[in-house]
Amino acid sequence: MSFFSTPVAYASNVDTFIGNVNRLIVNPLIGMMFAVALVYFLYGVYQFISNAENEEMRTAGKQHMVWGIVGLTIMIGVFSIIRLALNTFNVKGINAEKGEVELNDYNPRYPQFGSPNR
Repeated sequence: MSFFSTPVAYASNVDTFIGNVNRLIVNPLIGMMFAVALVYFLYGVYQFISNAENEEMRTAGKQHMVWGIVGLTIMIGVFSIIRLALNTFNVKGINAEKGEVELNDYNPRYPQFGSPNR
């Protein structure tokens, strides 16, 4: 044991925790938000069609459709920007569809004091 070497804490438990949070919480929330935006849009379509004689309800239906499309567009846009960035910089080991990240083991090599390879 060398008193001059720096102890290193490996982040494997943190990586596992973040991967599990991403897989079990974040990805299902994103899917749920897509579903909510789609349901909101479809509710607007229903409200627009079923209230053909009431102009106020048709206007409300139009607003629901617009905001549903805005929500879907923002989510698809963010997903597309992430994919574009990953493909542009040729990042390997990230699967955005499944929310998986493959990390290499972190094994740094620090020079030891008194070693001939300084």
